[in-house]
Amino acid sequence: MYNYTKIERIDQKKINAKERLENYNEIYEAYTDETAQGQSSRCIQCGIPYCASSGCPLNNNIPHWLKYNAEGNDEMAFKISNETSPFPEILGKICPHNRLCEGACTLNDGHGAVTIGSIEVHINEKGFEKGMKPAFPKELSDKKVAIIGSGPAGISCANFLLRAGIKPVVFEKSDEPGGLLLYGIPEFKLEKKDVFRRIKLLLEAGMELKLNTEVGKDISFDELRQEYDAVFMGFGATEGRVLNHEGYNSDHVYMAVPFLTNIQKKRLGKDFDPKYNIRGKSVLVIGGGDTAMDCVRTSIRGGATQVKCVYRREEQHMPGSDKEVKAAKEEGIEFIFTTAPKHFIADEKGEIKGMKFVKTKVIRDQLSNRGKVVEVEDSEFIMQADVIILALGFNHQQISFLNEAGIKTNEYGGIDVDENYQTSLSGVYAGGDMVRGADLAVNAALDGREAAMKIASQVFQKLENQTV
Repeated sequence: MYNYTKIERIDQKKINAKERLENYNEIYEAYTDETAQGQSSRCIQCGIPYCASSGCPLNNNIPHWLKYNAEGNDEMAFKISNETSPFPEILGKICPHNRLCEGACTLNDGHGAVTIGSIEVHINEKGFEKGMKPAFPKELSDKKVAIIGSGPAGISCANFLLRAGIKPVVFEKSDEPGGLLLYGIPEFKLEKKDVFRRIKLLLEAGMELKLNTEVGKDISFDELRQEYDAVFMGFGATEGRVLNHEGYNSDHVYMAVPFLTNIQKKRLGKDFDPKYNIRGKSVLVIGGGDTAMDCVRTSIRGGATQVKCVYRREEQHMPGSDKEVKAAKEEGIEFIFTTAPKHFIADEKGEIKGMKFVKTKVIRDQLSNRGKVVEVEDSEFIMQADVIILALGFNHQQISFLNEAGIKTNEYGGIDVDENYQTSLSGVYAGGDMVRGADLAVNAALDGREAAMKIASQVFQKLENQTV
């Protein structure tokens, strides 16, 4: 397959920036069948497919489903796409493909990488339109596993447990399932119907879902250990990092996750905190990752009069995805680089009115590519703002039952697991952000999948030992 010499890389078309700011709809137009097949045919079917082996954390069989899609075999493309991934149509939208599969594509150096993420979305959406569904056993065993959290790790674990014939029972403290996928990622990146569709498929396959149920409060952790064959913990690291300055509890300072969550709750017609209304306000977002991009792009859609993003390093070292930064710029976001926050500026009533910043420079050495950020002397200045949003990364949540149960954690508060994803307690497993720290959804999905396989092996080994 050498069509890469005849067919150029074609990215999904984006809706005009002015038009897309009028709503929260996804900004990319779907591929036509002809475009998707043409783009798939650009794959050269490498002997060692780096896109899958080193680029994709899930090691998805990318060349295989590209080949079948190029040939018009929708059923096989859909089947293989769903074989290793718990929700390919979602990851096809939210993964930073330029840093993962597409970044590792052999054609990335010169010809333009195959548009793997866009094709992945097309394959699955077309499959769903034709009535295709991922394969699950028609009957489940009497074994059941408790899963705490219905985010990417928990849902992935549930998916692969079902395939192994084990019933997953998911405990979610929120009013809806999905975790980060539902409340943490804005609709213009991921429409929520995609999340609800995947949950519905799992429920049809035998998953049980218990909403508004907080482990340690509504049901004890010990009870889960006694009633289930294993427990998987997949809640994330959502405790936002704060600046070590006075005044961050002001109503004018938002943490990223509560802001995004409340905006999404409003979008879904649920109860939300009205303090997060940013219409008619000037907004400063501090941070440079994808969460910061979510905040600036949500703010401009929410009616903010001005939105600025402040990051302490140079643009090329922003951790956010290239396509998200580009989209933000198109939508009118102003970026201010090599600038770090010093302290909040408040009025006589203690209300935050802005922030003092200092210019920075990066000193590079042999120890780090990114170098060390240092302040430039006598470069302080003030920026006024009605609202300041902190998107500085995330810490692990403080979960009381972890200590009570004697589950070992590391110095950062993350849960220690062994090579089998098992914690210091036998039969209790963990994965995702609560182990890794704040990370990509695809890595949480990987942990959920691998843990499910280890759990299935352990559960059925116990059964075998009991019957001998």
